[in-house]
Amino acid sequence: MKKTRVLFLCTNNSARSQMAEGLLRVLGGDRFEVESAGHMPTQVHPLAIQAMAEIGIDISHHRAKNVAEFLGQTFDVVVTLCGDDAPGSCPFFPGGKKYMHVPFPDPATGDLEKFRRVRDALRAWIEETFLKGENHA
Repeated sequence: MKKTRVLFLCTNNSARSQMAEGLLRVLGGDRFEVESAGHMPTQVHPLAIQAMAEIGIDISHHRAKNVAEFLGQTFDVVVTLCGDDAPGSCPFFPGGKKYMHVPFPDPATGDLEKFRRVRDALRAWIEETFLKGENHA
């Protein structure tokens, strides 16, 4: 069975897109091939790593990737996660079959509790969108 390819995009590929990648890879890895990237990658935020470790998902080996690394590839679903507080800052990827924009607040300006809230919101959205019943993506 061919896996559905999903690319999560955010500005820095440091928190939201990294957490989404880790969540879908662990929760739906048998059905999904998952990547994440940004157009101004920095590094994976330590609090994103900590928040994910709290629920048993290790993203400490992840690295922030530039969206350009995936040019020429095709993804079944491309999801931008940039918050509405930063219009126009989300990267665009031309190789998507389907595009979704689901804004989540950037936890990078907050404490661990903010990362937990975003992690939990991402998990609920991923479960509803990709894992509930048949693949709705």
